[in-house]
Formats: sequence, structure tokens, C-alpha cells
Amino acid sequence: MKLFRQMLGAVAALLLASSVHAEERYGIVVDAATNLPVEAAIVTMDGQTVLTDGRGQYRVADTALPVQVRAAGYRREAITRANLPEPIRLTPLAPKALYLTVYGIGAPFLRDPALEVIERSGLNALVIDLKGDRGYIPYPSALPLAAKNGALSLRTIPDLKELATTLKAREIYLIARIVVFKDDPLVKSHPEWAVHTAGGAIWKDREGLSWIDPYRKEAWDYTLGVAEEAAAAGFDEIQFDYVRFPDAQGLVFAQPTNEASRVEAITGFLREARRRLTPYNVFTSIDVFGYVCWNRNDTGIGQRLEDLAPVVDYISPMLYPSSFQFGIPGVRNPVANPYEIVHRSLQEAKARTLGTAVRYRPWLQAFPDYAFGGQQFGADEIGKQTRAARDAGTIGWMLWNPRNVYSSGDIKAEAALR
Repeated sequence: MKLFRQMLGAVAALLLASSVHAEERYGIVVDAATNLPVEAAIVTMDGQTVLTDGRGQYRVADTALPVQVRAAGYRREAITRANLPEPIRLTPLAPKALYLTVYGIGAPFLRDPALEVIERSGLNALVIDLKGDRGYIPYPSALPLAAKNGALSLRTIPDLKELATTLKAREIYLIARIVVFKDDPLVKSHPEWAVHTAGGAIWKDREGLSWIDPYRKEAWDYTLGVAEEAAAAGFDEIQFDYVRFPDAQGLVFAQPTNEASRVEAITGFLREARRRLTPYNVFTSIDVFGYVCWNRNDTGIGQRLEDLAPVVDYISPMLYPSSFQFGIPGVRNPVANPYEIVHRSLQEAKARTLGTAVRYRPWLQAFPDYAFGGQQFGADEIGKQTRAARDAGTIGWMLWNPRNVYSSGDIKAEAALR
């Protein structure tokens, strides 16, 4: 017995010595265009994630596994240990995207013209619904609950990985838009997870759709499963939309609601998303209302910029001039001043998150006005918005048209420079 204890002690000492003297990997990440260091780049090796410092330097435990690196404003990289360069050079990338719905990605008469506009106008990115506003998942998901709740009843993407491979062969940056808490099919299969009215009924929004209660953490796994399938298929970024509480009064949730608890629920979901997606080295982003840029509180929906900044790579405010019904200070007619709406909103948002690593990529209006007289939004209006985004120092922009109809006449080639 004494000999056995001595052997155990020797093994323990050896293991301790190995951990103390384990080799570490030191390196630096730089901008490939300027050779300047990239601060706050995310370096992942063997599940360990660190940020580069102000000199672009990082230190991780050395293993034979690939090194994964990403930073907002650059292409992500995955490098085998044997081919690891010194320094690691990241290629600058400002995604400038069009949007396709669950239906648009599967309809050649919508998808093909959009891809042609991307090519002709010098754009480089595409946002695709992989869990849309009505909860449909348009590809053959392996999630059992998706099949059970009817979310797979609309099939517009036969093979998700094949789609991603085909589009990336055209050098298109792929963004998977995933609607989170607005999910009618999920509520139908799990009504206990729903947002309720004061009378106990399942609440429905203006479109007659029900929502998941953001406090119900047990419901998060389903949507995060969709995100993981998108990442595994090769998408570069997971963009979460409707990551918020409903903007309605008198609703009942799983716990008493206040600003602090709402913010914690929303940021908690995003922290969990980032943790689950770490092995895939994908970017994460969140869509927010345009007025979130201006409101110092959580807008009653759990979205407060200062709290969102640490848990995502990109924040994408929806800066559609038509949605600014009350205007902004000094601008009474938003649709007549698209540059001012976009530029000043972004300036306001960036000032509030100064010193963080988060970057902004706004949604811009590419559809007719619906609130101030029906003005068309064509080349002039789109050009003013993209110029405003450029002048505000954003990392690209995205054009929203729910009809999925775009024209190279409205999106001039020079817009890609803005």
C-alpha cells in the first residue's frame, strides 16, 4: 500500500510539472494590407479562445490542432499548425450584401437576378433566411423538433452545404439570418414556452404569430441548433434577428420583467450562442431597431447597446428612414434626409460603444417608403445611405427589400466603394 501511494504521488507530481511547463504558442495578428497589428482579434486553438492585445499579440497553449482567427472587418482564417505563418495576416473585408428570404433563395427568378446584381455592382455578400419570420427552416435540418413542429414544411434549399459551397466559390460572404424568439411553429409544439396575455392566452403579434418567452432558456437550444447547422455548412456569419422581447404592453412572461432582467435574458442568449459557435470560428451579429441607437434604456425589449457590444462581433441597426416615424433631433422628415438618418444614428451608436471591439454594419432601405407618402427608394436614396455608412466608418452595409427585387440601376457599381 505504501508503494502504491508513492507511485500515485509520483504520477501526480509528473502531471503537475507537465501542466506548469506546458509549451505555449506566442504569435501576432496583423492587417494584410497595412501590416499593422489587429487588436481584439479572436484566436481559438483547441477550444481555448483569447483576444490579441494592442500590439496584435496572443498567447495560447500550443497544440497540433488548427489555429482559428477572426476579427470584425476581416476574413476569418483557419490554419493548420504545420502551416502557421508568423505573423498571421488577416485580409480586410467589408461585407456589402443583398437579402434573400426563405422563398427568395429557392426561386430562380429572384435569386439569379440578385446574384447578377451582386456581380455587376461589385457587392460581395448575401444574407439568407435559414429560420425566417414565420419559423420556417428551408433546408433539411436534422433537428428532430424542427420536423415535429412543422418548420420543415417549406423546402427551398435541397442541400445547405452544397448551396454554401456554390456561393462561396463565387467569393460571396455568407450570412445566415436566424429569427430567434418570433417562432410560431415552436410555440405550437411547446405552448408552455410562449409569451402569454394577462388572461392566460397565447399572445399573438400583428401578423397573428406567437413568440417564445426569452426567459425560457430551455427553448434556446432549438434555435442554436439551427445556428450550428449553418456554421457547419460553411456560412461565415450567424445573424440573429428578433433577439428581443415583443414591443407590446401587458404581456406575461415566465418571471417578472424589468429592464435589468430583460437585458440579461437577451445578452445571455447571445453569450450562449457565442459559446456554442466557438468551434466553428463564425462571426455573430444582432439586428436591432434603429431607435436603439438613440435610446439609453433597453427600449422595453431588452436591447441596450452598451450590453450588446461585448457579446457579438457586429451590431446591425435597421436604419430604414421610413421606420423613423418621429424623426431624430433636427430631422423632421426622415425619408427626405436618408443620409442624415443613417450617418447620425451610427455616430450616436458608435459613441456609446467606444472602446469595445464591436463593429457596426447597418441595414439600409431598398424598398418604397410606407410612412411618409410612398416615395420610391432608388439609386439616389440608396446611394445617400451607403455613403452615410461609409462616412460613419462602418464595416459594410446590407440592403433590405422583403420582395427580394433588386436592380443594378438602383445599386450603382460605385456603391461598392461607399
